[in-house]
Amino acid sequence: MKKVLFAVVIALVAVGCASKKTAYQGDKEVTIPCTGAEYQSTSKVFRAHGMGYSNDMQIAKSKALINARAELATSISATLKRVADNYASSYQMGENEEAKSKFQDLARLVVNQELQGSVIICDKMMKTPGGQFRSYVVVELGGAELANKIANAVKDNDKLRIDYEYEKFKKVFEEEMSKME
Repeated sequence: MKKVLFAVVIALVAVGCASKKTAYQGDKEVTIPCTGAEYQSTSKVFRAHGMGYSNDMQIAKSKALINARAELATSISATLKRVADNYASSYQMGENEEAKSKFQDLARLVVNQELQGSVIICDKMMKTPGGQFRSYVVVELGGAELANKIANAVKDNDKLRIDYEYEKFKKVFEEEMSKME
């Protein structure tokens, strides 16, 4: 009886493994340029990927850059929101929602200005068998430089400067950046 039960279990396992194998039999791995650990955000830089596809090479590249910068803006915006929330709660600025909102608006303005200065660290152009172009890019923006520009913008704003301490902000910013690794 034990031998029969053992044989049934082995048969079921073999059938299960075989069915999984056939379900993915036609799949092929796709290698995407400009991907991997060296193209991910770190505690020092924000990085984002973009892909563009077009019959025109330049349009494909423009689309890729637009997509990468949009992804970069989203990542930075989310990080800065966490920084503002943590800074506010940690350093009692949170009681002043107006200051927090003004800080976030100012940070967003600085980010929008800085995105044009993002650096392309990977740029690959592919041509499909059909003659179309596929562009892959990775853009990067330094975290420390961004934090300094936001700090300078805050220092220039009289109302925000009262509620703001650069060293404390920098510490919270660096803590958020270190979570990316």
